[in-house]
Amino acid sequence: MPNLLSVWLYLMFFPINVFCARLARLLNKPLILFSCLTYLLFTSAAFAEENVLNWVGCGISKKSYMTKLAAAYSKKKGVEINLQGGGATRGIRDIAKQKADFGGSCRFHLPGSAAEKDTAFEPVAWDALAIIVNPENPVDNVTLEQVKKIYTGEITNWRQLGGANKPIKLYTRKGKISGVGYSIRAIIFSDINMNFASTKQFKSSGPLEKGVEKDVAAVAITGVSSARLRKVKILSLNSKQPDYKSIKKGKYVLYRPLYITYNLSNPNLPKIKDFIKFAHSRKGRKIMIKNGVVPYLDALKLVMIQSRQSLDSQRKSNNNLTY
Repeated sequence: MPNLLSVWLYLMFFPINVFCARLARLLNKPLILFSCLTYLLFTSAAFAEENVLNWVGCGISKKSYMTKLAAAYSKKKGVEINLQGGGATRGIRDIAKQKADFGGSCRFHLPGSAAEKDTAFEPVAWDALAIIVNPENPVDNVTLEQVKKIYTGEITNWRQLGGANKPIKLYTRKGKISGVGYSIRAIIFSDINMNFASTKQFKSSGPLEKGVEKDVAAVAITGVSSARLRKVKILSLNSKQPDYKSIKKGKYVLYRPLYITYNLSNPNLPKIKDFIKFAHSRKGRKIMIKNGVVPYLDALKLVMIQSRQSLDSQRKSNNNLTY
């Protein structure tokens, strides 16, 4: 079925089509018809190209809000948005190099990184970091201190958490600069170079989440909006579930901003800014809430709460993060 853009283009150029055909018949010059059709082909292609934006980046952002938000924006504005994943780092560095128009990231740029310095960040949502386990795991709640000890290897058996007598399998992301991995290190440990007591590492959040679905002894941290789409159990943290109200009020302690990334030199900057404006609009925020994230503008006080938490975490850490 033709989309609205193709129908509009047809109606727009229909009079020219008719004119070219009549002129060609009148002068018996097939070349005229060919020239007209070639002109129309390139003109419509160029027009269509101008109405396409390419987005890359954080898989959690893509699943949690971007897919639905992009669809709603395309319907409203007639601008097609191509979505690709690739992770938070790609959502920053590809934008710096203008390999895509805009992107998504669940972390801020790395301090002093030349590969990320040309990328601008617009926070649009808050996403909780969810502790996930297999649905068959009897454990329902953990404390933040217990989570720390799991990641440092001080807690190694589910029996220490009130569960079965089974070794804990800690699933983590590869590397230290993935969106989730970086957030865990920065928020929980205030040490971006922290090494985890991992049992298994994964290239992206999707395979990690699927691994937890299949392994009753596994535990991992991922974005709550992504976790809700999986067959996993989301543990309470300090007796709080990562739902809209607890995140918005700062009662659930593990949360981070989700960013739209862009380059100020991108020729499509006006369209990108218009999309950001749509994301912050009432309709855009409703889409985000429906898909499990808290709109950034709905919970601005979290900025101050997170700043206090970060300072407290740094005081208890041997390292000091400077952004």
